Amino acid sequence: MKLNKNILAAGIVLLVIGALAGYLISKYTAPPPIEMTAGAIGNGEKGEPLFYRHPMNPDVTSPTPAKDEMGMDYIPVYARDQVSAGPVGTVLIDPVTLQNIGVRTAFAEQKTISHTIRAPGRITFDEEHLSRIHPKTSGWVEKLFINRTGDTVAADTILLDLYSPQLVSSQQEYLLALKSWETQKTSPFPDVRKSARELVRITRKRLELLDVPEHQIKELEQTGEIKETIHIHSLFSGTILSVGVREGQYITPATELYKLADLTRVWVYADVFEYELPWLEAGASASMTVDALPGRVFEGTVDYIYPYLNPETRTARIRLVFDNPDLMLKPNSFSNVILKAATQLDAIVIPSEALIRTGKRTAVFVVRGPGRFEPREVEVGIISSQEVQIISGLKAGDEVVTSGQFLLDSESKLNEVIAKMMAPDREEPAAEHEEMDDMSSMEEPGND
Repeated sequence: MKLNKNILAAGIVLLVIGALAGYLISKYTAPPPIEMTAGAIGNGEKGEPLFYRHPMNPDVTSPTPAKDEMGMDYIPVYARDQVSAGPVGTVLIDPVTLQNIGVRTAFAEQKTISHTIRAPGRITFDEEHLSRIHPKTSGWVEKLFINRTGDTVAADTILLDLYSPQLVSSQQEYLLALKSWETQKTSPFPDVRKSARELVRITRKRLELLDVPEHQIKELEQTGEIKETIHIHSLFSGTILSVGVREGQYITPATELYKLADLTRVWVYADVFEYELPWLEAGASASMTVDALPGRVFEGTVDYIYPYLNPETRTARIRLVFDNPDLMLKPNSFSNVILKAATQLDAIVIPSEALIRTGKRTAVFVVRGPGRFEPREVEVGIISSQEVQIISGLKAGDEVVTSGQFLLDSESKLNEVIAKMMAPDREEPAAEHEEMDDMSSMEEPGND
């Protein structure tokens, strides 16, 4: 027992001697301390903080240590942190931080770009081949030859027979004019012959204006028999969209007899955003798909670009033309339109995600060296898919930041603020020197 106590006491003595020796060695062999000042800049030397900034908002600073509303300490900012080669706002980031914030880059390229526009469309009738048939005179429908909506008719098909007292009297007048001409055409008086010939022309023209078919006028001339009814013909081949009358009905010029449309060609309306308009021009090719016809692609062209915007959607309407020989495209149905821009540009382009838009300017961060990023203002042209044209500010081969640039932008703005804060300090010695010169000039008269 006594032996154990002696061993324990000896161990304690040795530990005290070792600690004392270590303290003495460190005291007399350590290098002299480095004096830390506000301007101390070097490897590992930061000096006194210039100021303290808010941990969440770098625009909020304090000259002394402080805490934010959540109790977090303000972050000290040292002079060394603000030293960077290059324009004001240039950011220096160490490799570890770059990896943590996920900075990715891409190179500006000079290449030919085009654009594909996708937009919803609405199929409608070709207004150039849409007809609403009205009579030119009042009367009664004697016979209805086409009486069903959806029927297809060829050009010049007889649609109905119309009895009209006005048409009967006009035929009579024409026959009388013809008889007068037969008796007067050999008259020795030129004025008589001229009047008879003019009366024939006028009465025939009246029948034409009342839409009496040409074949019925010729038949009237050959037989001399008045027709009680006249035919109403279709103007072109198409589909009957509506029938507005029935047999025996009294009609007037305000009555719509038929609505006829040629569906072998249809129009499609689509709305595109205003920034896509530079890519479009009349004649550009387009394709279209319809949900009701899966796997079928229709080819057409841009026919017209309307010269105004919708004030609510900020879109412009365009009109496209598609052939529809098998009548598979149904008016008033929806479609998916793909527009192939006719315009192609040889331009310098970068990924659109590289842009930083502040409202007042558009900028990118350019890589100037390992961990060094320079903010640069650029002028943007047209946008193509995920790429954007750069008119000025970059050249082909420049490397720009495409991810994490908003964190760099925050740090860049902080550097600009610090540069502005430090600028007056650099001007103070000059101001003091000028003040001393003024004081010395004031003392000179006394010396005399």
